[in-house]
Amino acid sequence: MFFIRFWARLIRLHTRKSYIGGKTIYQRRLNNEGSNSRFMIKNERVLTWKVNESISRRELLDTTTNAQCQTGNPIDDCWRCDPNWSKNRQSLADCAIGFGQGAIGGKNGKYYVVTDSSDRDTVDPTPGTLRHAVIQEEPLWIIFAADMSITLKHELIVNSYKTIDGRGAKVHITGNGCITLQSISNVIIHNIHIYDCKPSGNTEIRSSPTHVGHRGISDGDGISIFDSRNIWIDHCALSHCTDGLIDAIMGSTAITISNSYFTHHDEVMLLGHDDKYTPDTGMQVTIAFNHFGVGLVQRMPRCRRGYIHVVNNDFTEWQMYAIGGSANPTINSQGNRYTAPVDANAKEVTKRVDTDEGEWSGWNWRTDGDVMVNGAFFVPSGQGLSSQYAKASSVEPKSAVIIDQLTLNAGVFGAPRDNGISISYGGGTTTGGSGSGGGGGRDDSDFFGMIFGNGASPKLSPTTTMLLSLLIIFVLYITTNHGGQFSLQLLLLLL
Repeated sequence: MFFIRFWARLIRLHTRKSYIGGKTIYQRRLNNEGSNSRFMIKNERVLTWKVNESISRRELLDTTTNAQCQTGNPIDDCWRCDPNWSKNRQSLADCAIGFGQGAIGGKNGKYYVVTDSSDRDTVDPTPGTLRHAVIQEEPLWIIFAADMSITLKHELIVNSYKTIDGRGAKVHITGNGCITLQSISNVIIHNIHIYDCKPSGNTEIRSSPTHVGHRGISDGDGISIFDSRNIWIDHCALSHCTDGLIDAIMGSTAITISNSYFTHHDEVMLLGHDDKYTPDTGMQVTIAFNHFGVGLVQRMPRCRRGYIHVVNNDFTEWQMYAIGGSANPTINSQGNRYTAPVDANAKEVTKRVDTDEGEWSGWNWRTDGDVMVNGAFFVPSGQGLSSQYAKASSVEPKSAVIIDQLTLNAGVFGAPRDNGISISYGGGTTTGGSGSGGGGGRDDSDFFGMIFGNGASPKLSPTTTMLLSLLIIFVLYITTNHGGQFSLQLLLLLL
C-alpha cells in the first residue's frame, strides 16, 4: 500500500507541474494551437485521473473484466460488465441462475476480511481466520486481504447466510475435511481453489458461536452439502479429493453448481444419499457452464432420485461415463458438448447404475440440443412427459455451438488451466495473513469491520508491482514531451 500511495503522490505532483503555471508545455500548446489544445488538456486530465483511480490490484482486474464481460454467459455478464464490481461485491448475489438462484449468501450483511490463513484451533478459532468468519450467526460477505493458502486442520463447518468470495485474491483451501454445509441455507462459494481434501475427524469442532459438537470421520469431500438448501457454488476449481469433489445428500435441494472447473478425480459429484432415501425425491440441482476436464473418471454427476438440469457444460473427458443414476432420477441434458474418450468401450455418456433395462426404460432422461463428439452417444429413456421435465428445467439453455464462449472463464479467474499431467498442490504456505493469530492487541468493538484480525494489508506480488511501475512510467511519458528527461529523474529518485 505504501508503494501505491508513493506512485499516486508522484503522479499528482508531476501532473500538477504540467497543468499549473504560465510556462508549462500544455500552456504553450494552448497559446500556439488554440481550442484543440484545450480539448487535449481536458482529456489528459481525465486520463491522469483514471490512472490514479485504477492503481490497485483489484481495479487493474476490473479493466480486464470489463473487456471480457459480453460472453453470453448470463452469470458472468450480470456482474463482470460492471467496471466497479469490486465496490459492489454483493451484487453478485443477484446473478445466480437455476435452482440455486434463491441463495443470497451474506447479502446485506457486513464484510468480513480474512487476514490470517492459519487454522490451529477448531473449537476456539482465531479472529481473522476463515473458520472464525464462517461460524458466525449473522450474514457476512467474506473476502480476503491477500493471496493465501488455507490448510484446514479439520472440517470447515459453514453457518447460514455466508458468502465466501475469493475475487481479487488467489485463495486455496486444502487439507483435512474441507468444506461442510450441514443443515444450513443460503451459502455462496465463489472463486476458490479446493483440492487435496482428506478424511479427518473424531474431534470437537465449533459450528457456531454457541455450539461445539463432536464430529466423526469425514469423507474427504471437497464440498459436502448435507440437508441444506439455497446453495450456489460458482467459479471454483476442484480436484484431487479422497471422496467426491461435490456431494449433495440427505434432502439437500435448491442448488446451483456453475462455472466451475473439475479435473483429476474419480467420483466427481454425487447427488442423493442412497436409493432408499426418499427425502431426496424432491431434490433439484442445476449444473451449468462447467468444464469437466482432464483426469476425470465418472459421476458428472451420479444422481439418486430428484430433478437434475445439466445445461451448457463442456464434458471433455471421462473414463467410465459422464452422467449416471439410479432410483429413477429425472435428468434433463440440454445444450452440452460431450467429447468421448478414445476407448471404444467408454463412448456412452450415460449409465444406469445397478439397474435392469426393464426398470430404467421408464426413467425420464433426455438429451436436447447436445453436441456429441468423437463417437459419444446419450441413451435417452422415459415417456418425455413435459410435467416431469418442467421440474428439471431451471434456466433457458443456449446453443451448444457457443459452448467454448460460455465456458471460457470456467474455474477460478486468472488461474492457469490444468490440462497437463496430474498435479497436487500440497498446502500450508501462508502468503496472506501473518499466521500469528488475530487481534495483535487491538480492542475492536466491531469485529466485523472492513479490516479484521491482525489488520494485514493486501500485498502486491512482484509481477504486479513491476506491471504497475511500467504502466505509470508509460503514462507519464505520454503526458509530457520530455518523457526521457523525466524517466532519468525518476531513476534518480528511485536510487
